[in-house]
Amino acid sequence: MKVNYLGHSTFLFEIAGKKVLIDPFITPNELASHIKVDEIECDYILVTHGHSDHVGDLIPIAKRTGAKVVSSFEIIDWLGKQGIENGHPMNLGGAWNFDFGNLKMVYASHSSSMPDGTYGGTAAGFIIKAEGKTYYIAGDTSLNLEMKLFGEFNQIDFAFLPIGDNFTMGIDDAIIAAQFINCKNIIGMHYDTFGYIKIDHEKAVKAFADAGINLQLLKITDLSEEAISI
Repeated sequence: MKVNYLGHSTFLFEIAGKKVLIDPFITPNELASHIKVDEIECDYILVTHGHSDHVGDLIPIAKRTGAKVVSSFEIIDWLGKQGIENGHPMNLGGAWNFDFGNLKMVYASHSSSMPDGTYGGTAAGFIIKAEGKTYYIAGDTSLNLEMKLFGEFNQIDFAFLPIGDNFTMGIDDAIIAAQFINCKNIIGMHYDTFGYIKIDHEKAVKAFADAGINLQLLKITDLSEEAISI
């Protein structure tokens, strides 16, 4: 899988020849101001929950690209009322074989509402099995015991974990989460975007390293820069 980090919790994956966009929040993010949203192409958009910092660019990108949006039943229903008809509704524990790989929607302990206040269903994460590897996208979440099950029943190669604290796990709890899921390769997300979630990068990397875990804090890249392979 190849990965471009577009800031906050937004990633663009290339898996099995398909482009999969995660939680599109780019235009409102000053740290991602160099990214040209209108140039983003994708086949799928995965949405973990409905908060504005995860769906800020969802509707315009979905309309322009025609990408299939995969999210909770409630979010897909809400999107239908916004004119987005190419949706795939899911719920916790459910899995589906897409042409980029197998995707399972898993528990995340967080709230969820749409920008207009509409109920957004249950916040979620995703486990993707593709190209012989397993990837865990935690979404916004606190540390929770469900993560032990994810590690027990999956051989997770890479995990995308929130580390910014205040709204989600902070660094200490994210280290425990990495231990719960038995994953040594962590990519941080949901940090630095707002004052509430700014972190000390060196301290974060060292804290994970002291626990025997590799934390990558990716550079926010535009689409002209080469994606990293994981």
